[in-house]
Amino acid sequence: MNPAIHPQLSLRLPAWRTRFVFALFIGAFAVLLVRALYLQGPQRDFLQREGASRYASRPLVLSAHRGMITDRHGEPVAISTPVESVWTSPGDADLTAYQREQLARLLDMTPSEIKARLANRERDFVYLKRQLPPEQAAKVVKLDLPGVFLQREYRRYYPAGETLSHVVGFTDVDDKGQEGLELAYQDWLAGRPGSRRVIRDRLGRVVEDVASIRAPQEGRDLALSIDLKLQYLAYRELKAAVNLHQAKAGGIVVLDVKTGEVLALANAPTYNPNNRARYNAVRARNRAVTDLFEPGSTLKPFTVAAALEAGAFRPDSFVQTAGGSLTLGPATIRDAHASAVNLTVAQVIQKSSNVGTAKMALALPSQRLWEMFSAAGFGAIPRSGFPGEVGGRLRDYRTWRPIEQATMSYGHGISVSLMQLARAYTIFCNDGELLPVTLVRRDEPVAGMRVISAETAATLRRMMQLVTEPGGTAPRAQVMGYHVAGKTGTAHKLVNGQYAPDRYASSFIGFAPASDPRLLIAVLIDEPSAGQYYGGTVAAPVFSSVMSGALRMLAVPPDAPVILKGPIDEVPEVAEEV
Repeated sequence: MNPAIHPQLSLRLPAWRTRFVFALFIGAFAVLLVRALYLQGPQRDFLQREGASRYASRPLVLSAHRGMITDRHGEPVAISTPVESVWTSPGDADLTAYQREQLARLLDMTPSEIKARLANRERDFVYLKRQLPPEQAAKVVKLDLPGVFLQREYRRYYPAGETLSHVVGFTDVDDKGQEGLELAYQDWLAGRPGSRRVIRDRLGRVVEDVASIRAPQEGRDLALSIDLKLQYLAYRELKAAVNLHQAKAGGIVVLDVKTGEVLALANAPTYNPNNRARYNAVRARNRAVTDLFEPGSTLKPFTVAAALEAGAFRPDSFVQTAGGSLTLGPATIRDAHASAVNLTVAQVIQKSSNVGTAKMALALPSQRLWEMFSAAGFGAIPRSGFPGEVGGRLRDYRTWRPIEQATMSYGHGISVSLMQLARAYTIFCNDGELLPVTLVRRDEPVAGMRVISAETAATLRRMMQLVTEPGGTAPRAQVMGYHVAGKTGTAHKLVNGQYAPDRYASSFIGFAPASDPRLLIAVLIDEPSAGQYYGGTVAAPVFSSVMSGALRMLAVPPDAPVILKGPIDEVPEVAEEV
């Protein structure tokens, strides 16, 4: 356009206006700079607090899945199931009285309990309720309460319940082992939790996953030596016997004598590990491993083995037992069934003669007898891997008096656990070798420790076979189709330093097939009070029932005619008492 025609186009703006606008921009930037320096300086702490109130960067724990425990065939006996725990950040949980009442109703709590948990506003994390079932946790989510969140955790579940509780044990609310193998193998099963750093808003929502700090390391599975089918059988028969004889307690151990593995271990009374609210420390005690008792006559085979090994007696040697009594100083030892004739060494075992066993023991140096007991594992922890197992009591032979040497030969003055006694009997099953026992499955054979010769072990097997035949103390231990060997025990219990006349520890320990032992079972009935108390009467039938079922489950070939030696119900009781 021509400026002559449009004079407005020829106008020039004053220079001061350009400078003024430029100065305004410079001033604005200066103000922003001053403001930024102010906020980054004196106001820095205030701004950080305000930011933290709206979001937070914190490590988030990633739970590690606890390893599963199975029986020897892979059947689960302890598994972890996902559950939800309700937690809160008290500073963000501005709940009305009505909201607290709704939440308390869902969590089985009182509104006052909820209010107390929210009282400390400075805490960032407080549990309201741990390990809720998913359906209950879903109801909490629907309430959409500010500052109330869920956290994924795991709860241990035990499918076998009370049947295997004493072996497996249980975990606490933090999934840490508290009893049994859950405690013994805590590091193996637990794994290691991981963590990642996240940014949460004030409602607890993750708005940014910043970094993975450590990946969780899952726990490892554990395969037990237990056979769950045998465990159910053993527990059922033991519980029935304890109820029938109105006993204080009972225990049973089933060993594979070829490997030293514990195939079943049960106690009565027991408890349900899935019900933590009704936990009872007395019922939770694994009596077969942690409790001691005087073994009574079940110790006699070890005394006889020591005498045979020393060459002091032969199996057919006669022992002076006529009259059934032996006086040592002020004390007199008696047989429960006095015999008019002397007994052979084999008959001493068959009839369970206290006098015969004591005389054989007194014919030996005390050190020789002590060495036999010690080599068989008495006085030492069995090292089965169970927490709290005990080693019993075996006094130094240099402190023995003659009467103590005599009574110790038949199981008085010495204390053992049922597990310890079962392990000791493996020397008679394995040609004189003592096997280490385990509650965890073995995939490789283990070497035993020689205690007696193979010849002596075979001799004792034949002697103990007489115990289960007519004329012995335990014909009720017979198993149809199999030769059975074993030994009964009926020991008075110590009460306040004195042997109580009416309290007994009644036991039977045996193995089958006697010709080539595969299984060993030890049974203890503690304080039977229904009238019968001999080990051959109250403990031997449990052995027979469990052994019969176990041999068939494991398809062990029979080694005897499929008949019993005499009508068991009509066999007279052979008295035995120490």
